[in-house]
Amino acid sequence: MIYQIPTLQPVDNEVLDMIEKQRQQLRFLVGQNTVRWTGSLRRNTFARAVQGSNSIEGYNANLADAVEIIDDEKPENVAEETVRALVGYRNAMTYILRIHDDPYAEINEQFIRSLHYMMLSYDMTRLPGQWRPGPVYVVREGSGETVYEGPDFEKVPELVAELVQQMKEAGSVDPMVRGAIVHLNLTMVHPFKDGNGRMARALQTLLLTKGGVVSPIFCSIEEWLGRNTQAYYDILASTGKGRWSPNNDALPWVRFCLHAHYQQAFTLIRRNNEIGRIWEQVSKIIHDNGLPERVEVPLIDAALGYRIRNNRYRSELKISDVVASRDLKRLCDLELLLPVGEKRGRYYVVADKLKQIRIASREAKRFESPYEIAGAKNINPMPIQLPFPGMV
Repeated sequence: MIYQIPTLQPVDNEVLDMIEKQRQQLRFLVGQNTVRWTGSLRRNTFARAVQGSNSIEGYNANLADAVEIIDDEKPENVAEETVRALVGYRNAMTYILRIHDDPYAEINEQFIRSLHYMMLSYDMTRLPGQWRPGPVYVVREGSGETVYEGPDFEKVPELVAELVQQMKEAGSVDPMVRGAIVHLNLTMVHPFKDGNGRMARALQTLLLTKGGVVSPIFCSIEEWLGRNTQAYYDILASTGKGRWSPNNDALPWVRFCLHAHYQQAFTLIRRNNEIGRIWEQVSKIIHDNGLPERVEVPLIDAALGYRIRNNRYRSELKISDVVASRDLKRLCDLELLLPVGEKRGRYYVVADKLKQIRIASREAKRFESPYEIAGAKNINPMPIQLPFPGMV
């Protein structure tokens, strides 16, 4: 037996309706701003998802580093193991986004093992693609206290088979609820020696993409979970209660995930608005200074916190090295970009003038709980009220 899909209360359905309205707004924004959503915002969102999910496991990289990994470049000053972990996760997530609408793609036990191999093949000591061969204990760092004990390893194959069957039979259940339960079950079964959290979050995203929730890359809550790691650990601990206990009520966990979906969708809507304001100011700078329209790309990317490299600029715009170098020098002369390093190692970062535009674009508004908005004051799926991440 595994954790079952809980019966939702009227307030939960009200929150689901609220999230669906956000989804409709996102669909409208995607339709109106196709270039923005398929370019800068998509890249930003994908990088933040990869960054967030891996930060939970202790693989920390800043946004600029994560973007370079998404772009298949190797960032400087990042530990080799962290780079490999992020590359593995990027590859697995890219595959998920590729197959989300493939009618022939079947999610089964072997698919889960293969996805795990794709994610952790950089370190064979972690037994990528294999069920764990022994017991598992989650230990709190520092104190050494065991905070969770998974089910017996001999039960792993049948429990994962039940999880797969649950995924197939729950087709009428909202994708956000289904994704939450799959996430919970894989985390609690802990079928692998390592990488269980990353696998659980990836499978949750896969179910959301197959559920037709907006554009695939915009349905993940991994960025939000990365920003709220302690709350994430706390709700898993209170649901699991220290050991494999599938009879425990999963509704608090589902509510936690709905809370995350609401706030992450709010993040994307707000981020779209903020990028729109940056876009307007960058377009004005280009017009006022008689710059070619193509420099919009590096200016927007720099404003978002990415590193600008000559080789990527010219490959994206299909321009010569001479033209790219001239453009970048002009942007530095206008104090929009700052050069860092020399020769082949040189890259460019945002200068103060452009940084001020980014700061001025931000919105300041309280990050609310959907359950508070729904009037359910006695339901608090979050232990604390956390700040809104915005463009930071």
